[in-house]
Amino acid sequence: MLTKTESEQRIGRLQEGLRQQGLDGALFIYPIDIYYFSGTRQNSALFVPAEGKPRLMVRKSYFRAQAESVIDDTRPFPSSKEFASQFPPQAKRIGFTFDVAPVQQYQYYAKLLPGVEFVDVSTLNRELRSVKSELELERMRESGARLCGVFKEVPGFLKEGMRELDLAAEFEYRLRKAGGEGYVRMRAYNQELFQGLAVSAGAGNPGFFDGAVTGRGLSNASPHGASTDAIEANVPVLVDYTGVFNGYIVDMTRMFVVGRLEPELKQAFDTSLRIQQHLAENLKPGAVCEDLFAQAAEIAESAGLARNFMGAPGENAKFVGHGVGLELDEFPVLAQGFKSQLRAGQTIAIEPKFVLPGLGVIGIENTFAVAPEGGVKITDLADEIVCV
Repeated sequence: MLTKTESEQRIGRLQEGLRQQGLDGALFIYPIDIYYFSGTRQNSALFVPAEGKPRLMVRKSYFRAQAESVIDDTRPFPSSKEFASQFPPQAKRIGFTFDVAPVQQYQYYAKLLPGVEFVDVSTLNRELRSVKSELELERMRESGARLCGVFKEVPGFLKEGMRELDLAAEFEYRLRKAGGEGYVRMRAYNQELFQGLAVSAGAGNPGFFDGAVTGRGLSNASPHGASTDAIEANVPVLVDYTGVFNGYIVDMTRMFVVGRLEPELKQAFDTSLRIQQHLAENLKPGAVCEDLFAQAAEIAESAGLARNFMGAPGENAKFVGHGVGLELDEFPVLAQGFKSQLRAGQTIAIEPKFVLPGLGVIGIENTFAVAPEGGVKITDLADEIVCV
């Protein structure tokens, strides 16, 4: 549960950023942003002035929002005629999250607030949210512990001949029983994910998902994740899942095999571990994101695996780590062109993976917190390949 003190601290940092940009306030309509500041995910709009107290206007459920919100001024959503009166007369430049607001919604609020200039505060919002408080880190550690508990059970139900779908269903059943919420929220347009994926022979299939591994999926309408292909002996099995508990997401991958792996796959896995170790050691405040990506790519190239790094040749993802928290694709991103410096308290899923056509997919993924001494592992489970 979000405390009033923490909410006030988050809003205070936002207000400082708004003042620096010469804005009179910010209007949030995206549910998870509203949850971050208010503690409720009810259908609402949140106005935060650059100075003064915020106001949460609730469409549904007002009664639940009253019970959950830590915003003192939580009120029913006003009529269209009354909406403008909820804002100070001097509020002429208002921040809006252009990254997630549909054009229809933008036009709706622009009509309700004539004379107001909406200014994009997407980057400000995402940068603020990227740094986790101790409360958030504790929630993510709990998410990591529960997800690791489910991963520990995999050797007990992974069998040769079972379908990828059966493996996924067994994992998801246990994840749900552990209290997993299942809402894998993603901010990027046209991206979607159903909890995670358990893939083997079909793991190298390319697809829309912006990641190293896509899987065949179950249809052209759902071309991601587990398929009905059978798991074969001596073929790597990649299990990549999110754990979502109390809203907070952690992300991890572990490798399994029924039998033994080809030497080329073992070499690629060892390279993944070297990349992960190097990145984890350098997840320190001040490190530049694109520099870390370049260093990871150099390690892959020195191993002769540059073409296979983060995807099949020609289908390579352009990152090696992504921020996680209330969403799967938060800031920062360890990617070329992402020039920002790391900050203490940011949480990043590091996922060096390789796709070797004809052999399979191999790699590792763990969620770390940025700290002065380097990355602190949140998904604290042994990284080794598990043979069953």
